[in-house]
Amino acid sequence: MAKCKVCKDKFEPRFFLQKTCFNPACLAEWQKTERESKADKTHKQKKKELKDNDKSYRAKVAQQAFNAYIRFRDSNDPCISCQRHHTGQYHAGHYRSVGAHPELRFEELNNNKQCAPCNNHLSGNIADYRINLIKKIGTEKVDWIEGPHEPKKYTCAELKEIELRYKQKLKDLL
Repeated sequence: MAKCKVCKDKFEPRFFLQKTCFNPACLAEWQKTERESKADKTHKQKKKELKDNDKSYRAKVAQQAFNAYIRFRDSNDPCISCQRHHTGQYHAGHYRSVGAHPELRFEELNNNKQCAPCNNHLSGNIADYRINLIKKIGTEKVDWIEGPHEPKKYTCAELKEIELRYKQKLKDLL
C-alpha cells in the first residue's frame, strides 16, 4: 500500500514509483506541482547564470570578500584614522576612494580597518589616515598609492577570481 501525495488516501500502486491515486483531480494536481517544480529549477539556474555574468554583482561580491579579509587582517589594530579601539562597527576603509581611484579598489596597501564614524561621518578622516598610514607602511608605499596608476577594467572572471582568492586568504588566517 502507498499513500497518495495529494489527497493522502491509501491506494494500491499499479506502476513503479507511482505517487498518486487514480483520482483525476490528484493526477492533475501532481502534474501541475511537477511542472512548477521544474520551472522553478530552470528559473533558478537561469538566474544563477545571469548573476555569474553580471559585472556589478561580481564586483559587489568580490568587494565583500576583500573587505572581510581586510577587517580580519587588521582585527587587532585600532582604527587607522583615529587610532581608537571601540565596540562599534568597523569598515575596510580605502585611503584613495574607489570612486576616484577604481584601480586601487583591491589594493591591500590602500585598504585598512577603519571605524564607522571616521569612514562615514568624517569622509574617511583622510588627514589622520595618511599620518597613520605612513607610520604603518612607510612613506615610499604611501607615495606609490598616491602616484599614477594604470586604469583597470575587471572582467567577470577576474572578479570571481578575486572573490575566491580573498575568501581563501581569510580562511587561511582563521
